[in-house]
Amino acid sequence: MIDPDAAFERCPLIAILRGITQAEVEDHVLALMSEGFGTIEVPLNSPQPFDSIERAARVAAGAVIGAGTVLRAEDVGRVRDAGGTLIVSPNFDPRVAAAARVAGMHYVPGIATVTEAFAAIAAGADMLKLFPAEMIPAAAVKAMRAVLPVDARLLPVGGITPQTLGPYLRAGASGFGLGSALYRPGQDAPATATNARLFAKALADARAASCGH
Repeated sequence: MIDPDAAFERCPLIAILRGITQAEVEDHVLALMSEGFGTIEVPLNSPQPFDSIERAARVAAGAVIGAGTVLRAEDVGRVRDAGGTLIVSPNFDPRVAAAARVAGMHYVPGIATVTEAFAAIAAGADMLKLFPAEMIPAAAVKAMRAVLPVDARLLPVGGITPQTLGPYLRAGASGFGLGSALYRPGQDAPATATNARLFAKALADARAASCGH
C-alpha cells in the first residue's frame, strides 16, 4: 500500500476527478500517473463513485486513491472497502474525522477559518483543505501560517489554475487540490495528461522562483 504522506511529498498535487465514470476512470488515472501525479480522488457525487474508486485502486498500484465530498461517517468504510485510503471533505465533521481515524485512513477536511483549522487538527486531520480557495486569498494563507503549527499542511482547493498557484505557494501553501482546470467530465485522457503536465510545470516554476528569492 502506498503511503499517502510519501505520495504527497513526491507530488503535492491532488487530482480531483469530479464526474468521472467507472468506464473511463482507469484511463484517466493512468494518464495522471504518467505525469507524476500520485494522489487521486473520486468525489462521491460522481456517478457510481465506489465502483470508480475500486477500479482506480486496482489499476493504480503506485498511487493513493481516495474519495472526495465525503459528508457521512458511514461512507468512510465503503471507501476503505473499495480500496481507497484517503478521505477528503468540503467541510470539517468530527464524526467523519472519527470514522477515518478508526479506519486508519488519511483525513483531509475543508476549512476556511483558523478556528476550523485548529478543530480539525485536534480531531486528527492529516492535511487541511482551504476551501473554497476563491474566497481565501493568498494573504489569508500567510496569516494562517503565522499561528498554525509549522507542520500543518495547507491545500488551497477551488478555482486553482497553473496561473494562480504561485502566490499561494509563496504564502505557505503545502500543495493543491485540482478540479475543473485539470479534469472536466467528458474530456479524454490525453487532455487530462496535458493539463496535468501544465500544473506540474507551473509548480516546478513557482518553486524555482521562490528559491530564487
